[in-house]
Amino acid sequence: MTPHVDTLTAATLKNLREQWWNDDFSAFLREALRPRPGNRILDVGCGEGTAEVSLGRMRISQLELVAIDRNLDRVRHTAGVVRSHNLKAGLAAADAVWLPFRDGVFDATFCVAVLQHVNNVTQAVAELARVTRRGGRIVAVEPDNSARYWYSSSPAGTRAFATASRFFAAVADARGDNTDAAVGPRLSAIFNQHGIEPVSVQLFPVSVALIGLPGDAVWESRRKAVRRAIESTEGDGTVAALGREYLESIDEYEAEARRDAAHFVEIQNTMLFATVGQREE
Repeated sequence: MTPHVDTLTAATLKNLREQWWNDDFSAFLREALRPRPGNRILDVGCGEGTAEVSLGRMRISQLELVAIDRNLDRVRHTAGVVRSHNLKAGLAAADAVWLPFRDGVFDATFCVAVLQHVNNVTQAVAELARVTRRGGRIVAVEPDNSARYWYSSSPAGTRAFATASRFFAAVADARGDNTDAAVGPRLSAIFNQHGIEPVSVQLFPVSVALIGLPGDAVWESRRKAVRRAIESTEGDGTVAALGREYLESIDEYEAEARRDAAHFVEIQNTMLFATVGQREE
């Protein structure tokens, strides 16, 4: 799977979890969790079941996988994915800040791109620690949504990026989104606060480089993202005004890109922070 990011369609990686999950990341997760025969492992925020398939394919004897997600539709989807691969996993709808399990019942616990959605990150990490046995592994992988690298050979691209930042900030404000944009690099400190000793931090870049004129689908996806965001805020005046300004800047950017054609360049990058910890003995 090709890593992908487009800050002109979203200011965060909140809706792109499955698009950057590749074989290298799956290998990292297996190594970080250190699954052994008879272990119980909890996935907090199962998404589309990618982790369950990756871990299940190891065919470790008596390995018990348990996965939860706040979204019931994703739980059902993951159940279907697990069955289609002839694997087993316990599944339930639950919230990361209130895990429905006893203290210390899991040998390892992990979450991937989940804490960026959570308003109370410290409570969620406290829950990860609570349900993990002493000496067990805890792995959390989150982006730094506050730091996005952007380069465009077009001056209009620089203006579009600036307008996008203002627009999506207004959208977040209108939605009452109070989540921590920079949760990724802060995980080690948060782990320490809850009896989890940080063991390592590994960085995974999520990037895309466009060389030459992007296709029509790229520009249309950007416009659609703006329209969806405006609709999601139910007529917020500030968002609507910024949205109109942003759509105009996308039009200008596309026009410049078409003039540059083969000489056009656009590069984007952000970073995932994969923090591995051990529950204190």
